[in-house]
Amino acid sequence: MDKNTELDKRYLRMAAIWAENSYCERRKVGALIVKDKRIISDGYNGTPSGFENICEDESGATKPYVLHAEANAITKVAGSTNDSRGATIYITDSPCIECAKLIIQCGIRRVVYAKEYRLSDGIELLQRAGIQVDFLPMP
Repeated sequence: MDKNTELDKRYLRMAAIWAENSYCERRKVGALIVKDKRIISDGYNGTPSGFENICEDESGATKPYVLHAEANAITKVAGSTNDSRGATIYITDSPCIECAKLIIQCGIRRVVYAKEYRLSDGIELLQRAGIQVDFLPMP
């Protein structure tokens, strides 16, 4: 295995550890944005700042206002002095189409993810936009 793949796996493991911060019960997702081998942002899925840390309603469905890990990482970098153009985002789960749109708009050039989702429209949109997408399954 080459050095870059080892580094990719390391960042995915870090994203998985970051996902443990999520209060969501159904699925815990983590994301790291890396540029020039430096983590410039991070995120996990959860409710907006100031809201209760409960992601599911009484029926077990995810509340509509829960933010995805990628959206949290992207909005966090947007509020900083860092620039996500040309960066790589490492995500524990494949991005949905809404997060794929955010990834495209903020100039991220590569997406590495560890778990497939039932829908592939987010991945297809990223590929259509010319973004490098790498699936790297993790144990």
